[in-house]
Amino acid sequence: MRKRLLGNSDLNITTLGVGSWAIGGSGYQFAWGPQNDNDSVAAIQRAIDSGMNWIDTAAVYGLGHSEEIVARAVSGLSLKPYIFTKGERAWNERGEIRGSLKADSLRRECEASLRRLKVDTIDLYQIHWPEPDQDIEEGWTEMARLKEEGKVRYIGVSNFNVDQMRRAEKIAPITSLQPPYSMLARSIEDEILPYCQEHNIGVIAYSPMKSGLLSGTMTRERIALLPKDDWRRNNPDLQDPKLSRTLELVELLGKIGRRHSLTAGEVAIAWTLRHPAVTGAIVGLRHPDQVAGVIGSADFSLNSQELAEIDSFLNLETESAASGK
Repeated sequence: MRKRLLGNSDLNITTLGVGSWAIGGSGYQFAWGPQNDNDSVAAIQRAIDSGMNWIDTAAVYGLGHSEEIVARAVSGLSLKPYIFTKGERAWNERGEIRGSLKADSLRRECEASLRRLKVDTIDLYQIHWPEPDQDIEEGWTEMARLKEEGKVRYIGVSNFNVDQMRRAEKIAPITSLQPPYSMLARSIEDEILPYCQEHNIGVIAYSPMKSGLLSGTMTRERIALLPKDDWRRNNPDLQDPKLSRTLELVELLGKIGRRHSLTAGEVAIAWTLRHPAVTGAIVGLRHPDQVAGVIGSADFSLNSQELAEIDSFLNLETESAASGK
């Protein structure tokens, strides 16, 4: 599997990494519905066996549960993957989530993540959201301290804009940015991705399949049966008029994929990886069988004709939206 150097670090990461949001399970504000922990462990291990060498998680996923499952999945592996996690989303005893970039809060979160992950050092520790904005400088200063103390190897940000990254860089270098990026979410292309290229900030894109919408397995019937506590039920992207147009795009991706014995999802991920600023893409996995539907994107490149086909569809979609159709 292809590898790329992540920003200013010495982490040579594969183009695909395991995403563990959904394996946090039920019972909190941003859940994906019930999840079998044994399936989660098997999915992570299958992905690592298939060549992926990093896992991305966060303290808030399942209110700590995702990190615990990651620890369980890698405990018996002879070759340990890199583990990336995130802080800033804190919660109270009632499970109420809030953003905090206060130094003492980030330190508590980091130490709790170290315990749950059962590691001495986190390979990449990231600020999950730049909230509250006025505390970015305090939070990033503390992140730099955690790195100096050896609790984390490298520090990165997630969901930051260019101005927020500039503010952070005045304090300490940023190793990576984790933004949403897919055919259906391209806002980072104009300013954010060029800025990252210019400043040697690695980019690990999340939701390259737009939370499963571009996977090729999301149907109207499946959407109707999503669990009540799956946050996607209220996502406008899963409702018309957006849904109908997205399903047309998935048909195109499936058509391209069949030429190469790949899934629509693999084409969607490969499209994200085509951008020179993108170091790797996070692929969410809940069951070991899902690995087969994404792994082919790691070493696949769309040709110019296929990129033109996709661009033509996306440009038509943009024009339709602008005209109100």
